[in-house]
Amino acid sequence: MKKIPAILLAAALSQTAWAADITVEQPWARATVEGMTMGGAFMNITNNTGKNDFLIGGSSAVADKVEVHTHVNDNGVMRMREVAGGIPLKAGQTTELKPGSYHIMFMGLKKQLKLGDKVEVTLKFKRAKPQTVTMEVQNVPKTNGNADSHGMKHTH
Repeated sequence: MKKIPAILLAAALSQTAWAADITVEQPWARATVEGMTMGGAFMNITNNTGKNDFLIGGSSAVADKVEVHTHVNDNGVMRMREVAGGIPLKAGQTTELKPGSYHIMFMGLKKQLKLGDKVEVTLKFKRAKPQTVTMEVQNVPKTNGNADSHGMKHTH
């Protein structure tokens, strides 16, 4: 009889270890105004494995597509671009997705992202299994000095 609880405990622990391969902390989506067709999301992603991985995209009911983007300097003009191959997630390290850097782009928004709304996003990785996270819609955090994206051009 004592073997059954031990087996169940071992199974539960192995599931916990799998779930902790990639952890997502502080996810949030930026509030949009009526009529916007794109939106951004940000978070910290920790790769707790011994192997490098890549965040390659995602899906969400709020948008037609969920892509991974970054900002690049194009002859002195900052532009957003999709990251070919995905955002690198180095083994044992945390990657910050933040305004002005790596981020998630909601393409073809189906509705306005309003302050306080909850948005569910399934993140897709090259190696790890997909992970669904729920994020709150917020204004740009006041503590991030690089959060203002006015003047940014979004091209593909």
